[in-house]
Amino acid sequence: MKEMTTISFVVLLLMLANASKEDSRKTKKLKQYVPHIDCDIKAGKIMDVEFLAKCPAGCQENKYRVYGSNIYASFSSVCSAAIHSGVIDNSGGKVLVKKIPGQSGYRGSFSNGIRSLSLPRWKESFIIAESKGKKSVSYPSVLEYASSNLTTAKTGDTLLKVYQTSTTSTAPEPTTTAPETFTTKEPHPTMTRSRTSTKSTTTTFNKSLPPILRPRDIGHVQSVPGRGYNQAFRSASSFASNRNFARLNTGYKRFQQAISEKGKGKESVQEHPKSKTISMESQLQFVQEVSATQDCKIDLAFLIDGSWSIGKRRFQIQKLFLVEMAQALHVGSVSPLMGIVQYGDDPSTEFGLKTYSKVKDVQAAIEKIQQKGGLSNVGQALSYVNKNFFSDANGNRGGAPNVALVLVDGWPTDKVEEASRLARESGINIFFVTIEGADEQEKPHVVEPNFVDKAVCRSNGFFSMNVPSWFSLRKIVQPLVKRVCDTDRLMCSKTCLNAADIGFVIDGSSSVGTGNFRTVMQFIINITKEFEISDTDTRIGAVQYTYEQRLEFGFDKHSTKEDVMNAIKNINYWSGGTSTGAAISYASEHLFGKSKPNKRKIMIVITDGRSYDDVRVPATAAHRNGVIAYAIGIAWAVQDELQSIATDPYKEHSFFVDEFDSLYKYVGKIIQNICTEFNSQPRN
Repeated sequence: MKEMTTISFVVLLLMLANASKEDSRKTKKLKQYVPHIDCDIKAGKIMDVEFLAKCPAGCQENKYRVYGSNIYASFSSVCSAAIHSGVIDNSGGKVLVKKIPGQSGYRGSFSNGIRSLSLPRWKESFIIAESKGKKSVSYPSVLEYASSNLTTAKTGDTLLKVYQTSTTSTAPEPTTTAPETFTTKEPHPTMTRSRTSTKSTTTTFNKSLPPILRPRDIGHVQSVPGRGYNQAFRSASSFASNRNFARLNTGYKRFQQAISEKGKGKESVQEHPKSKTISMESQLQFVQEVSATQDCKIDLAFLIDGSWSIGKRRFQIQKLFLVEMAQALHVGSVSPLMGIVQYGDDPSTEFGLKTYSKVKDVQAAIEKIQQKGGLSNVGQALSYVNKNFFSDANGNRGGAPNVALVLVDGWPTDKVEEASRLARESGINIFFVTIEGADEQEKPHVVEPNFVDKAVCRSNGFFSMNVPSWFSLRKIVQPLVKRVCDTDRLMCSKTCLNAADIGFVIDGSSSVGTGNFRTVMQFIINITKEFEISDTDTRIGAVQYTYEQRLEFGFDKHSTKEDVMNAIKNINYWSGGTSTGAAISYASEHLFGKSKPNKRKIMIVITDGRSYDDVRVPATAAHRNGVIAYAIGIAWAVQDELQSIATDPYKEHSFFVDEFDSLYKYVGKIIQNICTEFNSQPRN
């Protein structure tokens, strides 16, 4: 009996041990939760260095950009890159993403239904691996995103913007940095603009005073001397049916201020009673504390608001701000050059870039500026600057980035989007500083909603600042100086026509002949003359080859368009064999090996026959180094060699003509393709 009891006890222990092992196995087999992401999520928006993610179906669409092959720039869509690499298909699935350092170049290709683009360089990369991951590694079940939430709180009449970085358990839409907002001390009660009262008051214009043109600044209006309502008011069409406006209390205090200024001379502007009077001397004393950015070489145009809506005192504050900026920038012939355009109904130049080369002279000129009055036609002012201001005659140095800094009181009275786009396409970097923007009651009267985002090249906050009060304008001097002097980020001045190193690799073999060779030279000139040529803009180089190679001139040899075209005309025909592969390797080393890091590297190979050597290996090496290659074939050139030389997709980078005289037909197409590819690429 005892033996049976002992056996039963042992059996029970064994059963308990097995049950414990089973529970342990089940615990170990618990699957790790894999967070879901959307098709448009880019790797750079996820903070984790290595992570698992589950992609949905349908990410094969071309609208989700991918840059690179096997190694992808972090600006790429994670899920589309995973399809391109073959880890998943369009039905979706789990992927393992690993971040790695940025590469000097990314080669585009067509794979698994997705066409990736080439990219010269990017700050961060990633690779896609199989979805299982390592057994010993615990991957995050919640992904951390680079995002910011904007919370608004009111303290008295001061609007405080508080940025709170957050992480979410699901994949949110990545957001860009919100525009900076600056706060200041509460101004003197007589200058306070309260947005909390809607009490109506009746006021009549003094006919000898200039009209205050905002609906928020107007009371019950009986007459506006010399103007119809469509001219006098911003968004006047919204008010045309009713000439009796209920004025907001915010505008009344501003209107009172304009009346109180009548008949007075220059006055100092006062802040809070605890603050000192703002005079020109105290402003300059403040500037001495501002650390100027060194090695800042830009050509800068200030577009200042001279409309009646700004009032005399605020116009004076604007002038003081300009003096502070001139001091902080150390304006001079070997540093930033500065000019001013004032806008109202019509823009006019107060002084140009080369008018003054010393800070004290600039200060004296600013003090003499008189307010123009009128509306706030910012779009018209941008068109004026684009056509007239940045000219050689006005002091434009060519090698310095062009910057237009627009100060706007409230909102423009005309549209700015088209004028801004044309200015940016001309290479002008546009910055907007808006002061005392529209509140909720005023927004319906704005001519062009979200005009700032439409005006600047990227709505990520770098090219725009919103200042809640004119009294806090002085606080943005330092951050604004840093931005306009950060030439590495002034990518709006980089267009498809001024941001490349273009190297021509020219077949000089015996089959070309002297006459046809001159036709090729004219073809190269026709392409070259479309670009902006200088040391800091597009640069041109040329290599001629037969069995051997010869550097005709490098990127640093000629810095003007005229010199480059003369150099092309003077290239002598060589004559010999055809070793295109060796020529590509030679150009990669002797031309593009000396290319600047911030330049797009474009190689244009022109050949009329089959190469005696292999072109695939040299071309692939060039692609990996970030060179975008175009192949132009004539007469006896071979299609498969042209496709091997050309960057993917080869149909957009290789062209063939039957005879030399037909080369001219592809000048426009090549330039168009260069620009299309440039405009589709991300900016650092």
